[in-house]
Amino acid sequence: MILLVNKNHLFNEEMIKDWHMVEYENFALKIVYVEEETFRHFEMLKAHLKIDGIEIDIDDAYRSLEAQENLFLSFMKKYGIDEAEKIVAMPGTSEHHTGQAIDLVLKKDGKWLVENEDLYKCEEEFKKIHKDLKYFGFILRYPKGKENITGYPYEPWHIRYIGDDASLIGDLTLEEYLK
Repeated sequence: MILLVNKNHLFNEEMIKDWHMVEYENFALKIVYVEEETFRHFEMLKAHLKIDGIEIDIDDAYRSLEAQENLFLSFMKKYGIDEAEKIVAMPGTSEHHTGQAIDLVLKKDGKWLVENEDLYKCEEEFKKIHKDLKYFGFILRYPKGKENITGYPYEPWHIRYIGDDASLIGDLTLEEYLK
């Protein structure tokens, strides 16, 4: 079952009560949690991309409602509420609550790129990553030119596991596909 969580489809804990999260220590030695099947497929994607010379890892995945609230508040303090609402989901509206959304980081020239500004500069690497996502059950969740549908700007690092349906989506957003 594909869960749609966004500004119009709110998350509640019942949605994932039977899901199992795995604990993973990422590149920065931070513990992140990922839904079990999502993590298995991420590991396959990661191994596949490494063969092509692209190293990825998980910057963030599952976020509790409290963690999402803290993230939103930190962006609000830094950029103001109007800007924060454009780039960070309010608690209860984030796909990260499912554990199936992953924010990627890239290793380039021996250094992990974690800042959005740096990741936006890696368009060639992300083109290759995005091309192969569907083979591993993932989609690019916030593509270019679909901001009016998803409600968020292009985020080349934000992928979402949806399973076998990923190969059927094509250029549609999750919102368009599930209509």
